[in-house]
Amino acid sequence: MRLFRPKPRAGVLFVCMGNICRSPTAEGVFRHHARAAGIERYLRIDSAGTHASLPNVPPDPRSVAAAARRQYDITRVRARRIQPKDFEKFDFVLATDAKVLSALEAIRPPAFTGRIALLLDFAPDAAVREVPDPYYGGPEGFELVLDLVEQAVRGLVPAVRRKIGAA
Repeated sequence: MRLFRPKPRAGVLFVCMGNICRSPTAEGVFRHHARAAGIERYLRIDSAGTHASLPNVPPDPRSVAAAARRQYDITRVRARRIQPKDFEKFDFVLATDAKVLSALEAIRPPAFTGRIALLLDFAPDAAVREVPDPYYGGPEGFELVLDLVEQAVRGLVPAVRRKIGAA
């Protein structure tokens, strides 16, 4: 028997450069909290990279381990590059930093009516505006990514609830 899954009412896409650290983490954290809020089934949730040069690879093992320590599972995420059709599928296209945001604005189709923003726009009390890339650093960088993403998701979930009419 097949379970009924409603057509997505909104889409949320998280974007970093390579789609192996920050955006998979954001996807996993958001998916977890959307499920807890009872709205996951109404959403299309994904992540991508502006430069994802290693398509279909899993997230960095350090991201996977850091996420798992906080009970988030990102093992099913696979790297991919953002595509023009993504702007047709997603209402929220959220960048981890200003460089990624600029790249998204450069490829934004004129007909796109959704929101392109920094992920941390949803965490106005955060001490920083960008989620730093942890790739070349130590484990503390992956923990910081999680801290910042969790702050953003606390503001993002209510915004998405309003979008889908589940407020």
